[in-house]
Amino acid sequence: MIGIFYFLILRPQARRRKEEKEFAETLKIGDKVIMSSGIHGKISQINAEKGTVQVETGAGKITSEKSAISTELSKKLIAPLKEK
Repeated sequence: MIGIFYFLILRPQARRRKEEKEFAETLKIGDKVIMSSGIHGKISQINAEKGTVQVETGAGKITSEKSAISTELSKKLIAPLKEK
């Protein structure tokens, strides 16, 4: 029972957290991103000490946590091209 619990719940969650951490570490200035709130923009500044990023949008600049970034737009756009 414990083994089933581990493989169905704990292990996938740990893998997802690891992937999210790696994604946040690979972000760089100039990347086009989509935030979890749906805001599209380009990273203009990264503060590693505080774990925040400044995203430049059409309306101005927004400072938020790195974890609020859900997708890098260039990777999302390139993926369908590779499948063809």
